[in-house]
Amino acid sequence: MHGHSPQRLWRDEAVSTAILAAPLILTNLAQSAINATDVVLLGWLGARELAASAIGLNLYLIFLIFGWGVVMAASPLLAKELGARPHSVRDVRRTVRQTLWAALTVAVPGWLILWQAEPILILFGQEPALARAGADFIRPLMFGLFPSLVFATLRSFMAALEQPAWALWIGIGGVLVNAVLNYGLIFGAFGLPRLGLWGAGLGSALTQTAMALGMMVVIVSHKRFRRYRLFGRFWRADWPRYAQVWRLGVPIALTLSLEVTLFIAAVFLMGLISVESVAAHAIAIQVASLTFMVPMGLSQAATVRVGLAFGRADRDGIARAGWTALVMGVAFMSATALVMLAIPEQLVRLFLEEEAAASGSVIPLAIAFLHLAALFQVFDGAQAVGAGMLRGLGDTRVPMLYAGFGYWLVGMGTSLWLGFGLGWAGVGIWAGLAAGLAVVSVLMLWRWLRRDRLGLVVPGPRAEAGTRVSGHAFESKGTQ
Repeated sequence: MHGHSPQRLWRDEAVSTAILAAPLILTNLAQSAINATDVVLLGWLGARELAASAIGLNLYLIFLIFGWGVVMAASPLLAKELGARPHSVRDVRRTVRQTLWAALTVAVPGWLILWQAEPILILFGQEPALARAGADFIRPLMFGLFPSLVFATLRSFMAALEQPAWALWIGIGGVLVNAVLNYGLIFGAFGLPRLGLWGAGLGSALTQTAMALGMMVVIVSHKRFRRYRLFGRFWRADWPRYAQVWRLGVPIALTLSLEVTLFIAAVFLMGLISVESVAAHAIAIQVASLTFMVPMGLSQAATVRVGLAFGRADRDGIARAGWTALVMGVAFMSATALVMLAIPEQLVRLFLEEEAAASGSVIPLAIAFLHLAALFQVFDGAQAVGAGMLRGLGDTRVPMLYAGFGYWLVGMGTSLWLGFGLGWAGVGIWAGLAAGLAVVSVLMLWRWLRRDRLGLVVPGPRAEAGTRVSGHAFESKGTQ
């Protein structure tokens, strides 16, 4: 490495990041396609069923998003271990095993609570018939929770070994399996029973299970993965490593939860303004979340690339990995922002049915929101990649506090002030969201710039086992 020119090193980093990020981005899109398929099929079943599944899904997502956050801890831990010792089989196996234990720890209470979905939904003010229909959807769906977390954990393992393409192929297979299964189980096609809402939940749970099993088959049969014997002696406890997964994972989980709840709250606020505002907001969010898949994939790649350099105690490598991912993320989001500013009406019409488009009141609103979403894009990309860079250093606690402050205090506070205090309505809410994301992105980058001064980067030529970083002891020794 040392013989190469700086330009060559930066170019190689950009290529490595792009090769790692591309399958991660496409896997995220495949996951989104699974959700979109379910919405379309349930829409065919009827508006009531679609509404019941939507309220049910929001309850399920609380546990899924929290679980995803916890198992995301595997990514920086594995990258650091493989950076420090590229052939460290034992450490990698311990981390994956304990992350799967953590996934089960989230899933079991999740199952117990979700089984009581009907009384919970009634408690939250849903009418009894809708709550019952929502529970019909959740009860089979909830058994997809653990397989979904297993898939996410094994994907982190493959990404840390810079082999993310397998997860992508299984994700694409999942889209096809889900479409066939759900169609068959909802409408009674292909010789399957007609189960309606219950069938939609069952189809999704079976798809998640098939995807997790697909990953496990690849891992036990592929020679690059097989040597790690990930599933050997799975029952063997390793409490220090288990605690470490939670220490890193809970702040990530809370950060994700803070962001998701902010957007749920924004929909609620739009509902207080008008039906048109809700529809226009849904369109603008749809466009924004589609483009967000790119910085999200780059964030996952940044965690791995920064973590590998961190494990090698390569200060220059850490800087290159972080800045490369950030520049790529911001450049992409700036390009999409320009598209939103250049052709907003054409984008809006893609998401509107003819009749709705003809009525016309939603279009100018959605265009106004897209103009703000263009600004929001750039900040959203920067904060997502910034969080991924810091995760690579094992730094998750302070970024969580930044997220809470930025999203809720600044973002929600500004949304309420502009939207209702100054009477800007929906435009004010979007301006508030953009302000919140801008604050979080600035704080993340400020922390990244000060990483040496804050002691987030291991001093000296090599990272020693057990070096304290960002308040977390990364134990490399310990019991098997």
